[in-house]
Amino acid sequence: MSPSALAPERVQVTIAQTGDTYACTTDESLLEGMLRLGRKGIPVGCVNGGCGVCKVRVLSGQVRLLGPVSSAHVSAQERANGYTLACRVAPTEAVRLEVAGRLNKPFSLGWGKPTAPPATPAIQQLKET
Repeated sequence: MSPSALAPERVQVTIAQTGDTYACTTDESLLEGMLRLGRKGIPVGCVNGGCGVCKVRVLSGQVRLLGPVSSAHVSAQERANGYTLACRVAPTEAVRLEVAGRLNKPFSLGWGKPTAPPATPAIQQLKET
């Protein structure tokens, strides 16, 4: 087999609330795909299923489990309604999802770049002296 035959497929992931999309490979989690591209959208916590911050609802498309999803974060009823953790599933085809928690907006490049808060007047005076 050629190396390209072994390469994971790229599929489109759409965030329903904003209509924004990103490409995710079928061998990475929905969250990893977003972070790899330096995007925001799905809230990021521990990235290993322990915190539940990245809870999403899969509205269309299919995903496969990469690891266990704690019932402390996604109940059996929620699971039956399409909820899962974005860090614990990989897409097998194009996916449309809804962020269940607080949506990080805007969906843009620059995830993880530290930014300093604007200087308060007192700090600004110190900088000028």
